[in-house]
Amino acid sequence: MRTFVFFDLPVLTEADRREYRRFRKFLIKSGFIMLQESVYSKLSLNPTAVETVELAVKCNAPKAGLVQMLTVTEKQYASMKYITGEFKSEYLNTTDRLVIL
Repeated sequence: MRTFVFFDLPVLTEADRREYRRFRKFLIKSGFIMLQESVYSKLSLNPTAVETVELAVKCNAPKAGLVQMLTVTEKQYASMKYITGEFKSEYLNTTDRLVIL
């Protein structure tokens, strides 16, 4: 399963920018990978792990702005269509449960 976090946070004041940086660093330290600016994704093994991730994001989300989460299966994630541009990542993107490198 993949959990996506979408956020739109204010950056008008220095305090807002500090909260934005703090939240972004939290996501990265928690294992989220940036797909686009303000769109991060994390792999979770089961629904219990997803609940744990959701709770952690709720506890660390800034008070101002908008933070949204969406969970999809690996099959749904793998069927994502790229309209323009191309996917570039250092991470392996497959629905296989066992990958031999």
